[in-house]
Amino acid sequence: MWVIAGLAAGMARIRDAAASFVAAIGRDAASPVLLLCLPLCLAPCGATAQAPFTPLPPPATAAGVQPITPIPQPPAADPRKLALGESLFCDRRLSHDGSLSCSSCHDLHTNGADDDRRTMARNGAKMPFTVLSVFNAALSFRLNWEGNFRTLQAQTESSLENPANMATGVDEVLAKLRADPLTVQRFREAYGHGPDRTSLLDAVATYERSLLTPDSRFDQFLKGDTAALTPEEHDGYQLFQTLGCISCHQGVNIGGNLYERHGIFHPLAAPKPEILRVPSLRNVATLAPYFQDGSAPTLDDAVRKMASAQLDQSLSADQVAAIVAFLHTLTGKYHGVPVRAPP
Repeated sequence: MWVIAGLAAGMARIRDAAASFVAAIGRDAASPVLLLCLPLCLAPCGATAQAPFTPLPPPATAAGVQPITPIPQPPAADPRKLALGESLFCDRRLSHDGSLSCSSCHDLHTNGADDDRRTMARNGAKMPFTVLSVFNAALSFRLNWEGNFRTLQAQTESSLENPANMATGVDEVLAKLRADPLTVQRFREAYGHGPDRTSLLDAVATYERSLLTPDSRFDQFLKGDTAALTPEEHDGYQLFQTLGCISCHQGVNIGGNLYERHGIFHPLAAPKPEILRVPSLRNVATLAPYFQDGSAPTLDDAVRKMASAQLDQSLSADQVAAIVAFLHTLTGKYHGVPVRAPP
């Protein structure tokens, strides 16, 4: 836990942010747990420019007490359900006109998203949010930029029904799958019966839970390999902690576990929605452009803008370079191969 100077101005910021949070997601939806987490998240962000706080110990001496934990290996799963889920993830029958599959926007050969992360809707308009990577999504406490889905099944069903995405529905998809004897047989082998709503969504979710990218160099460091990071990357991790980035980007996914108000000190990206689920920084070096609207073309640009907007800090070129170097160590491996940016 970080010791943070309790200034009146900082507390005012926390109260304002909490009020914005409740207004944004609804008072009933703002659980006591999340509201309790909000001051812990915002206090260092709001107080950093005015008073110092006690940083974590240097990385080399903090073994076992890091605020970030390594990505685990994928969970055990029934191989029949896993294989069925994989085939459904790539099945264009899950879209109304047969033109799209889940993998159309979530390319598992690259970064788990798409080439420019600004997928076009069916009417030709830009989607309101950049495409989030499906890699490690199962480790986040909520899904999507607004965090409006609690489970992979709910998110999948919403994607099927979204007219800008699959433009279909579970019933239409099931009718197609039930007309295919081979697919019916695979469902019977995996679930003991033919396709239905629960088994369809469970198969896709089972596969998505397997899409983890462990074994990044930073995870190797967390497991005790102090030589896994260069001195510049060590410095970047130290800055990541002492500047306050760690207050919102921690846990196994280095994000994805709380909500946050963006643009605390200065505007950042599209102003609405004001409250977003903090994105994961896993594989972040492969996921340009950045922010919910794709307005930061490079990681350097994103780091500078985040420091200004969220921390009221103007970083030097050396500081930016060190943090970016650290962020590059967060790239993991899928099936033993490092995740990469699209060509």
